[in-house]
Amino acid sequence: MTGQDPAAVPPTAVPRAGGRIDTSRPHPARMYDWFLGGKDNYPVDEEMARQLLTLDARGRDMARVNRAFMHRAVRWLAAHGVRQYLDIGTGIPTEPNLHQIAQAAAPRSRIVYCDNDPIVLAHAEALLRSTPEGATAYIQADAREPDVILERAGEVLDLTRPVALSLLALLHFVDDEDGAYDLVRRLVERLPSGSYLVLSHVTGDFDPVNAAKARAMYQERGLTLRPRGRAEFARFFEGLELAEPGVSLTAEWHPELGEPVPVAGDDPIPGYAGVARKP
Repeated sequence: MTGQDPAAVPPTAVPRAGGRIDTSRPHPARMYDWFLGGKDNYPVDEEMARQLLTLDARGRDMARVNRAFMHRAVRWLAAHGVRQYLDIGTGIPTEPNLHQIAQAAAPRSRIVYCDNDPIVLAHAEALLRSTPEGATAYIQADAREPDVILERAGEVLDLTRPVALSLLALLHFVDDEDGAYDLVRRLVERLPSGSYLVLSHVTGDFDPVNAAKARAMYQERGLTLRPRGRAEFARFFEGLELAEPGVSLTAEWHPELGEPVPVAGDDPIPGYAGVARKP
């Protein structure tokens, strides 16, 4: 819809057909759902999630802290005039979701969600409940297909105007050799000046031994987990202007914008977050 008036686009977009739900091995979106107390997961997801809890019993806290960061980041973006959002790696809908936070602040906000898990597609109706003034849409695509994502997102978003691109708790599932940094670069370079990149990411900085065990656990199941250190995470923001407080622990990014998330123990939740503007 480049160059068109956003109000001319229908308020929702119909999801396109997805593939078969694979219940033979765990899926990160469904494990995340289990950690958040959801019901849209399978025994194989719960089994692996419980094994991860043996490495760090705060798995549920990690999921809640990440979700709370999304809420705070969207409030911050809305306060800074952002009215378009592209959320890749959406996961199974939870309340409140990104579009609800964004449209509560600015009803004309337009949101496109993207995920590759068919079970997310099955819940896409919940992702399409937009305000009359705004729009929400869901597209079924793999994060490693940035050109496909942007082409379809452009049916709802005006890609000549600033967009907040969020990849929350996603990039640690993409290894370096699979092009994690190139993926982010290709997405960001297609967005106009004034757009934002919003990231959260698991780190092994505070417990490298168990982080390595978790990575091995994923590899045994044919999955990828790539915890990154602070400097590796910061590299995703190269060429962008990091908003204060820069790269921080996920729980410490503008805590005043949301309710505190109670966590067990005094050790930091092992994740980084950041928001940066494209000049």
